[in-house]
Amino acid sequence: MDKPPSSPNKNDKLPKPFSLRLTFDERAALEQDAGNKPLGVYIRAKLFEGEEAPRKVRTRSRKPVEDERALGRLLGELGKARLANNLNQLAKAANTGSLPVTLDTENALRDACAAIQDMRSPLLRALGFQQPGS
Repeated sequence: MDKPPSSPNKNDKLPKPFSLRLTFDERAALEQDAGNKPLGVYIRAKLFEGEEAPRKVRTRSRKPVEDERALGRLLGELGKARLANNLNQLAKAANTGSLPVTLDTENALRDACAAIQDMRSPLLRALGFQQPGS
């Protein structure tokens, strides 16, 4: 005899969550398409042909971002740049004394710092923070 699909146990308060990994670009595109809806509600509506199930779970509203497009582009660039991995490699090399400090190394580090500075302004603006002098 076939077993019916499992129904929530009275001891289970909520169904188990489902996790999905997205690239920075994929998530930015979904968040842009979702507008002010929470991302989970938007994805559920897309999966189930526009049917938004009534929510019994407490929800938090999504904080609106002033410039979502700029933020999405910036997040995409950050994802492609692999900055955290590269910075970790530099720190490891510096700690072990294997980082050759040449003019090329110094110029590369200065260029990286300039690139990070260039990302900082649009990120702060997109998040709605005022910058000194603006």
